[in-house]
Amino acid sequence: MRIAVYRHDTHKLTGQSHAHADETFAGVPVNQSVPHGADGDAARLSRPSGTPELTVANHTSPHRLSLLTGDSVITSVEPADPEINHALRELLTETDPKAMHAAWLASDVAALFNESLYYPYTSLKYHTLLVAALVDNYSDGYEFDELRLVVDPPDEIVPHRTVYTGDRFALRIDRDANRRPSARLGARPWRSWATVWSQLSGHPLTTDRFDMVLDANLRRIRAWSTALQYLEDFQKHLQQSEVKK
Repeated sequence: MRIAVYRHDTHKLTGQSHAHADETFAGVPVNQSVPHGADGDAARLSRPSGTPELTVANHTSPHRLSLLTGDSVITSVEPADPEINHALRELLTETDPKAMHAAWLASDVAALFNESLYYPYTSLKYHTLLVAALVDNYSDGYEFDELRLVVDPPDEIVPHRTVYTGDRFALRIDRDANRRPSARLGARPWRSWATVWSQLSGHPLTTDRFDMVLDANLRRIRAWSTALQYLEDFQKHLQQSEVKK
């Protein structure tokens, strides 16, 4: 079940519609349904309910738009690029659940795609990690309203529950915070990132001017997958800037 969760939206990575999605990719089963309604709950964390509407008129592509730059993160027209296909094969054919989770956390290729053509700033990478975290918690009998966003040290990865990891901290979805900074997700899944981030009992960012900019922007973003991807992109941009100095 854990492996299937990470492969459930493979059709979005290969440019297929849900109705015409292949049942296998590179010899492994893909595009299977997710238990406990976790896929729908994760979608509600990043997308509004109801009939979707195109939000960026000139962008009807599976490739993600960067909230950091406003540009598409990929320039090729089709997602059939050999390098991308090779990376997708490596990502999706992993057979160990813990290794699969770690691969998604570190994946660059999954971050190239949005979770919906209608909402191009969302991230399929972080949608998938959120689905995995919800499935793991729901499988242990926890309800959504029991869950929290928890800040962990960067080297503490909880299989299937860590949804973000960087050089300075990691974030996970869990019922138990174990005395770590945390905030409740709320009574139901909705685009609550800004609210939850603002309510953390302790913040992982500093008063450095770049951190202050990052924090201010994270307090404005509602969609979870968009916010987590923005956090990753911002940190990478800072690292690249430091290297160039």
